[in-house]
Amino acid sequence: QVQLVESGGGLVQAGGSLRLSCKASGPIFSINDMGWYRQAPGNQRELVATITRGGSTNYADPVKGRVTISRDNTKNTVYLQKNSLKPEDTAVYYCAKRGGVRWGINDYWGKGSQVTVSS
Repeated sequence: QVQLVESGGGLVQAGGSLRLSCKASGPIFSINDMGWYRQAPGNQRELVATITRGGSTNYADPVKGRVTISRDNTKNTVYLQKNSLKPEDTAVYYCAKRGGVRWGINDYWGKGSQVTVSS
């Protein structure tokens, strides 16, 4: 069974930085493509960033240039470094593992970590 546990969320001032961590557990073959979703109240859950086991990354347009996703395979951990934070970045951030042939099909995700950016 895959388990994903996020940490590192909290309250930060606009313009500040924050790093989220996600510890993944389970069989090593189940830990491959990883990513981060976010969801604000009333909004759809959106895929923010993804990373393959080999380190190839993709980013959603709203966060390009402000976000870096990385991973440490020896620790089964994926990170999301967020810089130049804006109030609109306020959301629950979910660590996720791709569960199908493409993202958005039966993905696995953790319970989420709240990030609040104050003005």
